[in-house]
Amino acid sequence: MSVINTNVSSLIAQNALTGNARASNTAMQQLSTGLRINGAKDDAAGLAIASRMTSQIKGLDQAVRNANDAISMLQTADGAMSNVNDMLQRMRELSVQAASDTNVGADRTALNNEFQALASEIGRVGLTTQWNGQNILDGTGNFTFQIGANDSNNERMTVAVGSVAGAAPADVALTVGNTGLVQTSAALTTPALGNVYTTTVNGKSFNYQVTAADMTGDDAAKKKAVAANIAAGLTASGILTGTTAVATSDGTDKVVLTGTVPFSAKITKSAGGTSVVGGDISTAGAAQTAITAVSTAVGTVNATRSTLGAGINRLTYAADNLSNISQNASASRSRVQDTDYAKASTELARTQIIAQAATAMLAQANQSQQSVLALLK
Repeated sequence: MSVINTNVSSLIAQNALTGNARASNTAMQQLSTGLRINGAKDDAAGLAIASRMTSQIKGLDQAVRNANDAISMLQTADGAMSNVNDMLQRMRELSVQAASDTNVGADRTALNNEFQALASEIGRVGLTTQWNGQNILDGTGNFTFQIGANDSNNERMTVAVGSVAGAAPADVALTVGNTGLVQTSAALTTPALGNVYTTTVNGKSFNYQVTAADMTGDDAAKKKAVAANIAAGLTASGILTGTTAVATSDGTDKVVLTGTVPFSAKITKSAGGTSVVGGDISTAGAAQTAITAVSTAVGTVNATRSTLGAGINRLTYAADNLSNISQNASASRSRVQDTDYAKASTELARTQIIAQAATAMLAQANQSQQSVLALLK
């Protein structure tokens, strides 16, 4: 039919150009971003699948980092316990030496001084061995590590870390100040060599371990010496804000905290290293008892190190497995989400050729209307 008002051939060419331009734009976007799915319109189901896979992959990668951090944490504990084991071996050697009557009293006193110093050091190691700011050998207990991407008990691992820090702390005093000028005091019980007093003020803690220098004189003198050292240490530590600490000047067993702002304070005492090994070797009989006690302590430390080693090995395998799962999940997501460059570049070339052909056909369609004018001549 020869008409002028409606150029059907031109409309067909225009529609073809519009659809082809859309396909060309999609191909160029895929080639530009490297992603086959750049919006929900590209593949709604594929987008949801890729998003879930991304959550899994990110969770797995973080779980790998968690496992590696946990390995470092347990290795820190194991390294500290290795040092403790060395000290225990030396303590056992001292005990065996002191058990022999080839030593006189002065010899056993010298041996006992080293024995007690090592026991105190074991307690100090337990109190000060930290990972990321938290104590790990003070009897804190079990540590749970997230080694999976999901909230499941099967994707968590718990390792029991032993204590070499001494007996469980006992409260000495708990004080709370609320308003105005507040003065509170904590009475100290009779200290013993290696005892550790922990003072916490507004959530910040300071540890003081009783030394041989504190253990001179009667009970009152010992308490006064410890109180003075706690007060001095609190002041020097900088944890007191608007609060001062002093030992009472009358020779009693108190640490006095005075605050111009509200504060809470708590003092606890633990037994230093005596939960791992105690006693002394000042006599032959005591030395013989110490041999058994130290041997038991060595066994306890070795058992804990065995637990730590098993945990480290398990975490290593867990990290390797998580890395493998993450790798395969990434490959699966790539097949869903990423651009196939061979296919996309071919599609772009096809649409560009069609665009040229459609443009030529549109010109022909517009030209064909001119033939109608021949009928009017």
